[in-house]
Amino acid sequence: MKLLKIMTLAATALGVLSTCALAQEKVTMWSRSTSEAFMPALIKAFNASHETQIELQIVPSSEMVQKYATAAAGGSAPDFVSLDLVYAPAFAKSGALEDLTDLAKSLPYFDQLSKAHVGTGTYDGRIYALPMSADASVLLWNKRLFKQAGLDPEKGPTNWSEIEEAAGKVNALGGDVHGFYFSGACGGCNAFTFMPLIWASGGDILVDDGKRATIDTPQMHEAINFYRNLVAKGLVPESAKTDSGKNFFGGFATDKIGLSPIGAFAIGNLVKNYPTVEFGVTFIPGKNGGKASFAGGDNFVVTAGRDNTKAAKEFLEFVYSIEGQTLLAKGGSLPTRADIAAEAIKSLDERYQIATEAMKIGRTPSSPVYNDIINSSTGPWKQMLNEAFFGDDARGSVAKAQAAMQSILDSSN
Repeated sequence: MKLLKIMTLAATALGVLSTCALAQEKVTMWSRSTSEAFMPALIKAFNASHETQIELQIVPSSEMVQKYATAAAGGSAPDFVSLDLVYAPAFAKSGALEDLTDLAKSLPYFDQLSKAHVGTGTYDGRIYALPMSADASVLLWNKRLFKQAGLDPEKGPTNWSEIEEAAGKVNALGGDVHGFYFSGACGGCNAFTFMPLIWASGGDILVDDGKRATIDTPQMHEAINFYRNLVAKGLVPESAKTDSGKNFFGGFATDKIGLSPIGAFAIGNLVKNYPTVEFGVTFIPGKNGGKASFAGGDNFVVTAGRDNTKAAKEFLEFVYSIEGQTLLAKGGSLPTRADIAAEAIKSLDERYQIATEAMKIGRTPSSPVYNDIINSSTGPWKQMLNEAFFGDDARGSVAKAQAAMQSILDSSN
């Protein structure tokens, strides 16, 4: 809530900024450090072929939201920002962002852009953010361990019972091998990888345009019990309970984990840095099948009060071109434009095909207080899951979190 107050001040500061009649020839842009593998190359390619020049600054991911809020409040914000898509509603509500509705709808391929990104970029019926980069949650399995456990190494699980069965057989190999891994003390990680279990089973997290929480549901309880069983049977390393996300990728990369829900970013990382790990990629399934994915990544936003719409459109048209989408894909971002996604990844590892399909069905809860209810280390989502996965009163933890989350949502309206 403190952050929202800072961003509200930004709206006042931005209102007094002067504007110019023509789009600037040189604009500034911030991007968080998670984009460092692809954003500098993208900007370099854009600058080499366009009169408009973008000056890029990489900002540590953990500092981006507060830094941008403070800069906007002080009138020193950059022209453009590549911002974690879950924070777009909060900045839009504060008045810090330029309305991009007309620009968005002028793009002939607008309906092919990531629905999740556009959804989080839409506030009160207007579009304030458009897709920049993307990641999608998927399920990885270790083919070598599957083969050793007597499982088909070329076939990934398609429902929860198959996951539990496979994890059990891999776990039985003994030693330091475990069947399943997740970061049990990371709210953001478990939004990315646990919410799809609920969506694929017919449940939801937020409804009524993000105004009502729906976490105390049969689908949530079943998903929690699924994880509780994996923990109770010893299929998950004890270290998972306190992992705040530092080992989110590293667990599977040890070559000692049978299955792990994770992001598509892991594909390129494993291929490049852990070539001995034999792995498969599949969708995160529901209890009885189906599939779902959390769409992560960044949205492109324009700081309000600047007359940069022309430059913004010029840049976005490059980003959404086959050249731009291919550059992003080669750097580790999934394509954000569905109709040319297959073309953009054609030179990459074939396992990206599943990730690209997952991106097309990706979903992201949208709320101006997403950080308070989901990402915060003291928020209801993170506390609920850690207590429910490893504690004695899962139902009580869910009921408490439902009430806390709804209270935060109500106070923000």
